[in-house]
Amino acid sequence: MTQTNTHAIEKKQKQVSVESFNQVKTTSLLRKSWNHNKYLWLLVLPCLLYYVIFRYIPMFGLVITFKNFNLFKGIWASEWVGFKYYVMFFQNPDFFLLMRNTLLLGFYKLLFGFPAPIILAILLNELKNMALKRFVQTVSYLPHFISNVIVASMVIMFLSPSGGLINQIIQRFGFSPINFMMEPGWFRTIYVASDIWQQIGWESIIYLAALTAVDPQLYEAASIDGAGRWGKLWNVTLPGIAPTIVILFILNVGKVLEIGFEKVFLMYNAAIYSTADIISTYVYRVGLEQGNFSYGASIDLFMGIISLIFIYSANYISRKLGENSLW
Repeated sequence: MTQTNTHAIEKKQKQVSVESFNQVKTTSLLRKSWNHNKYLWLLVLPCLLYYVIFRYIPMFGLVITFKNFNLFKGIWASEWVGFKYYVMFFQNPDFFLLMRNTLLLGFYKLLFGFPAPIILAILLNELKNMALKRFVQTVSYLPHFISNVIVASMVIMFLSPSGGLINQIIQRFGFSPINFMMEPGWFRTIYVASDIWQQIGWESIIYLAALTAVDPQLYEAASIDGAGRWGKLWNVTLPGIAPTIVILFILNVGKVLEIGFEKVFLMYNAAIYSTADIISTYVYRVGLEQGNFSYGASIDLFMGIISLIFIYSANYISRKLGENSLW
């Protein structure tokens, strides 16, 4: 019995010694990493603080999705209602309309908006005239820095049935003017086209950076093998930037439901609710205008979970089909 206790004590001491050694080793590695990369850590620190303060700490407030939150009572004193607001959203007569509008707008944005900066980056990479290349880059970047308020105003002004540039062109060809902003069928096209115009130049920067990493010797080898411009594109350029394309595609799939609230809110009206009313605008109406914070937060959390499922599924499929994935 005494020998058994002695073995148990020795085993425990060895376990404690190993844990202490691992702890000291980890501390030493962290200290060494800090001393070696302290300036890099300092550069990353503001980003970390941003996410901690504005992303992680506010997650505490998600508890109101399970409560009948009253601003005057506070979070803890508010009545606990469980999944009441989730059930309310699923039973809402507009649930399928809102989901359809949001999914379609996000899908069209992914379908047409995702390839656009890739194509622009490849075209710019093929330009030999550096002055023209810089001019095109500058012109394509500028819309990104224009606020959504101004972009929406420009769209409404250009598409105006009385004096708008687009309708003037239509009338020149002998057709009647179209009131685009009052036609539900035109909203998705207008939104996606304006978003591509606004973001294509800025998003192409990543692909241009990826193109600079493609080994020029691969192009020379392709030329020796008789490959033309299209052959080099399909066999050298696209495979060279494929990892970047896959990673950004996965991230964009996760943002399918994160349609920009500002631009939709500024461009839509009651006449086009059938195609323009999305979940974020609905949350704004019920959460802020009507003061039902718990209901609005519940919808937003639900959409966050769906986005997480989307991005995880896209990453899983990418990992199974190839070697490129986020994790």
